Amino acid sequence: MTRTRRYLLSLGIVLVLLGIGTYKFVLRPEYAQLPVSASTGPHPKLPPPNATLMPTVNIARPVGWKDGEMPRAAKGLSVKAFAKGLNHPRWLYALPNGDVLVAETNSPNTDKTSFKNRIARAIQGLVGADVPSPNRIILLRDANSDGVAEEQSVFLDHLYSPFGMALIENTLYVANADSIWRFPYEAGQKSITAAGEKVVDLPSGYNHHWTKNLLASPDGKSLYVTIGSNSNAAENGLQAEEGRARIDKLDLSTGKLTPFATGLRNPNGMGWEPQSGALWAVVNERDEIGSDLVPDYLTSVKEGAFYGWPFSYYGGHVDTRVTPQNPALVASAIAPDYALGAHTASLGLLFAENSSLPAAWRNGAFIAQHGSWNRRPKSGYKVIFVPFLNGRPSGVPVDVLSGFLTPNQDRAHGRPVGLALDSTGALLVADDVGNAIWRVSDTQTEQALSGR
Repeated sequence: MTRTRRYLLSLGIVLVLLGIGTYKFVLRPEYAQLPVSASTGPHPKLPPPNATLMPTVNIARPVGWKDGEMPRAAKGLSVKAFAKGLNHPRWLYALPNGDVLVAETNSPNTDKTSFKNRIARAIQGLVGADVPSPNRIILLRDANSDGVAEEQSVFLDHLYSPFGMALIENTLYVANADSIWRFPYEAGQKSITAAGEKVVDLPSGYNHHWTKNLLASPDGKSLYVTIGSNSNAAENGLQAEEGRARIDKLDLSTGKLTPFATGLRNPNGMGWEPQSGALWAVVNERDEIGSDLVPDYLTSVKEGAFYGWPFSYYGGHVDTRVTPQNPALVASAIAPDYALGAHTASLGLLFAENSSLPAAWRNGAFIAQHGSWNRRPKSGYKVIFVPFLNGRPSGVPVDVLSGFLTPNQDRAHGRPVGLALDSTGALLVADDVGNAIWRVSDTQTEQALSGR
């Protein structure tokens, strides 16, 4: 064999090996070794990290809902569209008179410019999450209580990536991506034209996790505020995380914002557990250490507690990517109460005691799982119910609303996010990719309603 032929043969072998390596480490870097159920519940399995050369990217491109198509409700439940034709509806808030507020919103696109974030932005575009933020709140009204909102009006406009909403007496509080504002509210009004007043600034900057949720305290004297991290695992430095990855408490009499609990990478939904009165939240955990890590979670939130991020997860499981480490802080980290599956992107949280769904669905929490982008196979893309007993999760989660993915899981009709109850106690689900609000109700009640 001539030297040229040996060279060409060697080059061919190298190219084949490079092709195999590219396929193995870039196109299909890894696959979950455990089912989602293994990373669900009070004692999730946590295998060793699998930090591949390139993170797994497994997206579901949006196809929307054709006429007649809708998600699939659990047995004994019915689903129909409460409202359609919205513009990226993310979060819901039900007013006392039965009107429903919808935050039409998206990222302000101020994230740090980097090669990694450009890739993330491209992925967001492919999954329908890169639309310009409408920056407004829509009011939906079902005046005749037939389960369909026949009225839509712009309630508040010219906001800045709004998300959380909370009404205390005659004041509506709205959390923008960078601040909390208050507006005067009168029951029944379809829009607010009065100028708002800034209450307090919130950590923003390049705002990797931009969503800020609000929950009023039972006595109406304070607001609890979720503030997500500015990175996946502090790769931009700990200084960039000042005031972030936490739930803060805002004293409305003084305007003072103080940390309530820290080490929560990206908390979103919050609620008061009806039996214990404790604050609970759903939290998105870190990515890029394999399809089986790290589970998102539902947890009670204790004042002054630290939940691990960025140094560790699920108590003392150290994330070696984070330097410098903080062993003393890791030793104090509290493990969450209940895992919700790796990469499910659990966002919405609603305790079910006031719902009109059958009794089996009333003692526990509804959770909207927006769906994974970096797990193979996909996880989430549904609304689940976690049963509670004596104020704590008890048993395995049950699917409430599914069918957001096509049967082959390559495409997504929609993605569930915010949750609320309508005036009849039916469950409302915001679908930001399907641009709809879905209404889940008791089948027997729905049949009686349709036949009246």
